[in-house]
Amino acid sequence: MSIFLYAWESWTLNADAERRIRAMVIRCYRRLLGISHKEPIKNEEVRRRIENAIGPCVNLLTIIRQRKLKWYGHTACSSGLAKTIMQGTVNGVRRRGRQRMDRT
Repeated sequence: MSIFLYAWESWTLNADAERRIRAMVIRCYRRLLGISHKEPIKNEEVRRRIENAIGPCVNLLTIIRQRKLKWYGHTACSSGLAKTIMQGTVNGVRRRGRQRMDRT
Protein backbone atom coordinates (compact mmCIF):
# COMPACT_ATOMS: atom_id res chain seq x y z
CA MET A 1 0.00 0.00 0.00
CA SER A 2 2.78 2.43 0.85
CA ILE A 3 4.40 1.81 -2.54
CA PHE A 4 1.14 2.72 -4.27
CA LEU A 5 0.66 5.92 -2.23
CA TYR A 6 4.21 7.17 -2.83
CA ALA A 7 4.22 10.76 -4.19
CA TRP A 8 0.45 10.91 -4.85
CA GLU A 9 0.38 14.32 -3.18
CA SER A 10 1.78 16.04 -6.23
CA TRP A 11 -0.08 14.12 -8.96
CA THR A 12 -3.22 15.28 -10.71
CA LEU A 13 -6.21 13.21 -9.69
CA ASN A 14 -8.59 13.11 -12.65
CA ALA A 15 -11.53 10.86 -13.49
CA ASP A 16 -9.38 8.35 -15.38
CA ALA A 17 -6.95 8.02 -12.46
CA GLU A 18 -9.85 7.54 -10.03
CA ARG A 19 -11.33 4.81 -12.23
CA ARG A 20 -7.98 3.02 -12.39
CA ILE A 21 -7.51 3.26 -8.62
CA ARG A 22 -10.94 1.77 -7.96
CA ALA A 23 -10.18 -1.09 -10.39
CA MET A 24 -6.82 -1.76 -8.73
CA VAL A 25 -8.42 -1.89 -5.28
CA ILE A 26 -11.02 -4.41 -6.43
CA ARG A 27 -8.29 -6.52 -8.06
CA CYS A 28 -6.35 -6.51 -4.78
CA TYR A 29 -9.49 -7.46 -2.81
CA ARG A 30 -10.22 -10.33 -5.19
CA ARG A 31 -6.66 -11.58 -4.88
CA LEU A 32 -6.83 -11.43 -1.08
CA LEU A 33 -10.08 -13.39 -1.06
CA GLY A 34 -8.90 -15.88 -3.68
CA ILE A 35 -11.61 -14.94 -6.17
CA SER A 36 -10.74 -15.20 -9.84
CA HIS A 37 -11.63 -12.37 -12.19
CA LYS A 38 -13.47 -14.96 -14.28
CA GLU A 39 -15.95 -15.75 -11.50
CA PRO A 40 -19.25 -13.86 -11.90
CA ILE A 41 -19.14 -12.12 -8.52
CA LYS A 42 -20.10 -8.44 -8.41
CA ASN A 43 -17.85 -5.80 -6.90
CA GLU A 44 -20.39 -5.02 -4.16
CA GLU A 45 -20.22 -8.65 -3.05
CA VAL A 46 -16.41 -8.51 -3.04
CA ARG A 47 -16.50 -5.36 -0.86
CA ARG A 48 -19.00 -7.00 1.51
CA ARG A 49 -16.81 -10.08 1.84
CA ILE A 50 -13.67 -8.03 2.50
CA GLU A 51 -15.47 -6.04 5.22
CA ASN A 52 -16.58 -9.30 6.85
CA ALA A 53 -13.01 -10.62 6.68
CA ILE A 54 -11.00 -7.60 7.87
CA GLY A 55 -13.60 -5.10 9.09
CA PRO A 56 -14.45 -1.65 7.77
CA CYS A 57 -11.70 -0.09 5.71
CA VAL A 58 -11.06 3.45 4.47
CA ASN A 59 -11.48 4.12 0.76
CA LEU A 60 -8.13 4.56 -1.00
CA LEU A 61 -9.34 7.65 -2.87
CA THR A 62 -10.22 9.26 0.48
CA ILE A 63 -6.69 8.63 1.73
CA ILE A 64 -5.21 10.16 -1.43
CA ARG A 65 -7.42 13.27 -1.18
CA GLN A 66 -6.52 13.74 2.48
CA ARG A 67 -2.81 13.49 1.70
CA LYS A 68 -3.13 15.98 -1.17
CA LEU A 69 -4.87 18.49 1.10
CA LYS A 70 -2.29 17.97 3.83
CA TRP A 71 0.54 18.56 1.34
CA TYR A 72 -1.19 21.66 -0.04
CA GLY A 73 -1.53 23.11 3.46
CA HIS A 74 2.11 22.36 4.17
CA THR A 75 3.38 24.06 1.01
CA ALA A 76 0.96 27.00 1.27
CA CYS A 77 2.46 27.93 4.65
CA SER A 78 6.05 27.64 3.44
CA SER A 79 8.06 29.94 1.24
CA GLY A 80 9.83 28.07 -1.51
CA LEU A 81 9.83 26.89 -5.07
CA ALA A 82 6.91 24.49 -4.56
CA LYS A 83 4.68 27.32 -3.32
CA THR A 84 5.71 29.59 -6.20
CA ILE A 85 4.97 26.91 -8.78
CA MET A 86 1.71 25.86 -7.14
CA GLN A 87 0.35 29.41 -6.97
CA GLY A 88 1.72 30.44 -10.36
CA THR A 89 3.31 33.66 -9.13
CA VAL A 90 6.42 33.73 -11.26
CA ASN A 91 7.80 37.22 -11.93
CA GLY A 92 8.46 38.32 -15.48
CA VAL A 93 6.68 39.13 -18.69
CA ARG A 94 6.10 36.80 -21.60
CA ARG A 95 4.15 37.47 -24.74
CA ARG A 96 1.03 35.51 -25.44
CA GLY A 97 0.89 33.05 -28.29
CA ARG A 98 3.39 31.03 -30.22
CA GLN A 99 7.05 31.94 -30.15
CA ARG A 100 8.35 33.73 -33.21
CA MET A 101 10.64 31.95 -35.61
CA ASP A 102 14.13 33.36 -36.20
CA ARG A 103 14.66 34.06 -39.90
CA THR A 104 18.45 33.96 -39.84
